Amino acid sequence: MQIAKPRPSIFAYNAAISACRRGEKWRQALVLMVKMQHVVLRADTVSFNAAISVCAQCKAWEQALGLFIAMQEANVELDIITYNTTASACIACKQWQHAISFLAAVIEQDLTPGVITYSAAISACEKSQRWQQALSLLSTMQTCQLLPDTIICSAAISACEKSQEWRHALGLFSGMRDAELAHDVITYNAVISACEKGGQWQHSLALLDMLQAASLAPRTVTYNAVISACGKGGQWQRAVEFLWKMKAAELSTNVITYSAVIRQWQHALCFLSLALQNSLVPNCITYNAAISACEKGGQWQEALELLAWMDRAQSCPD
Repeated sequence: MQIAKPRPSIFAYNAAISACRRGEKWRQALVLMVKMQHVVLRADTVSFNAAISVCAQCKAWEQALGLFIAMQEANVELDIITYNTTASACIACKQWQHAISFLAAVIEQDLTPGVITYSAAISACEKSQRWQQALSLLSTMQTCQLLPDTIICSAAISACEKSQEWRHALGLFSGMRDAELAHDVITYNAVISACEKGGQWQHSLALLDMLQAASLAPRTVTYNAVISACGKGGQWQRAVEFLWKMKAAELSTNVITYSAVIRQWQHALCFLSLALQNSLVPNCITYNAAISACEKGGQWQEALELLAWMDRAQSCPD
């Protein structure tokens, strides 16, 4: 009498597919999905979600999208996890529009999106500079009585910052304070940068004071934004002061730092020399800022010397 060989159940396959996520083996997960069909097992929602999750983990967004389409064609039920994981795969590969489309579909399908869904959607809006859509999603979230956390609010602020909407960024920041939500350095950096882009140096300094009062330590990004805001506002002495504060705090400076602080011709050559001493390679923006400072100060000789420096450094003048 021949003993029948045991056949793996759908539960065994689902477990094996999920295990592929820990090993980041998206190809093996897809192979297992095909094998299920060969043994006449119909993949269910759990199977597809597990496989999509593996693809998201491995940044294989096209494969995740293919699985999503296969689910629809096979009339397998799509749940909130399906949409979230497919969107996550798109976000991981900077496919912002696809991600936003999937997350918008959650609302359309009445799948009751949660904090995770809104967080992913607002993050995608931030990365794709869709500040109005980010604010709309945040408003919808609050209407549904879902409380946004620090990460979600910071992403919305960053979306406004990238689109130079400093007033909206400040409004969101104030809303966080009213709701007694914690502010981290990322939140402060985003709103300070928004004010810098809007030429609001006073707000930038006030926010820096608030950051330090909250016992948070400014980072290089923080000081760069403040220095740039001061430079744009004609507060070059303050900009130089913050550069020395960075040095005192042993924070690393970069080309952005020196590009922001070069606003007065008297300091142009000095700060360029300092940048080179710190093993930094000034770019065209840095040189252009220095030359512009010399031009405004009527220092044509220094401007010509800077052009010679650019030539030696093989930078390309505009």
